[in-house]
Amino acid sequence: MDKYAIKKLVMNGIIGKKVGMTSIYDDNGKYVAVTVIEAEPNIVTQVKTEDTENYNALQVGVGKAKEKNTTKPLMGHFKKANSGSLKKLVEFRDFQIDKNLGDSIKVEEVFEEGDVVSAIGISKGKGFQGVVKRHGFHGVGDKTHGQKDRLRAPGSIGAASYPARVFKGMRMAGRTGGKRVKVLNLKVVKILPEKNLILIGGAVPGHKGSYVIIEK
Repeated sequence: MDKYAIKKLVMNGIIGKKVGMTSIYDDNGKYVAVTVIEAEPNIVTQVKTEDTENYNALQVGVGKAKEKNTTKPLMGHFKKANSGSLKKLVEFRDFQIDKNLGDSIKVEEVFEEGDVVSAIGISKGKGFQGVVKRHGFHGVGDKTHGQKDRLRAPGSIGAASYPARVFKGMRMAGRTGGKRVKVLNLKVVKILPEKNLILIGGAVPGHKGSYVIIEK
């Protein structure tokens, strides 16, 4: 095989809702912190192929939405899949499981206990924060060395007459959180198919009740 050949990325995943965190004993008897994800069956709303879209993908949706809050084009889109209005739509390219329009995808079909997965979500918004909380700064100096009210200050942010400006990307105070975050190399500790639950070791971005994407 050519060492410069591009490896084709095959992605399986599912949309879930973050329930919260708890702790359980794994198969090795180790006490681990896990995030509980409720992954109700995802409905296939569109099947994309090389012939129609020049690539293979499955678009899946989850969560019931009110029809009055759904646009007419989307209503027609959902009508083809006979799924009703859905809140969240995500596309997974080169899905390994063969599914047709309107089929459902269950968590046990995609994941097994011990799988290494990635979690994608919108991080908690924390509003306007200073440099200590936002970037982990330690503050300037110490109270015993002549400093006054400087423990959480950013310190110098630029030079003097040259370049006479602050460079872009300077770590300063500002709005924190509320961004798309992807956490890699999380382990599937346990799957409860009868309850549509997947327990993932460690923390998953997002607040309770928010939608997250679990993929491998």
